[in-house]
Amino acid sequence: MEARVARLESDVAHLLSAVAEIKAGLLALRDRMDERMDRLELKLEGKLDSFKAEVGSKFAALESKLDERLGAFSSEVNGKLTALESRFDSLESRLDRKLMWAISLNLAFGAGILGAMARGFGWL
Repeated sequence: MEARVARLESDVAHLLSAVAEIKAGLLALRDRMDERMDRLELKLEGKLDSFKAEVGSKFAALESKLDERLGAFSSEVNGKLTALESRFDSLESRLDRKLMWAISLNLAFGAGILGAMARGFGWL
């Protein structure tokens, strides 16, 4: 029986040493994984920062290009609106002259008709 107990103790001691080796291996593996994750994190942060800078510069260039084109478009539209305003002003002055002419003509016709009626009815 003692031989069996001695053998069990030997097996348990062997298992304890194997568990200790596994534990040490896992700790080393965890340390290596932590190092790799830190390196990967630094690498990704660097790439992310460079990507942000690149995208920011592209957006700035796009914004300046858009501002330039919108400025040109705005000046073109303002020029066309000014030309349209001047055309409406000239049209308005022509319509005013024509309206005055039409009113004068209507008054002359009215006076002529009244004159003819006055002569016909013997008022004059």
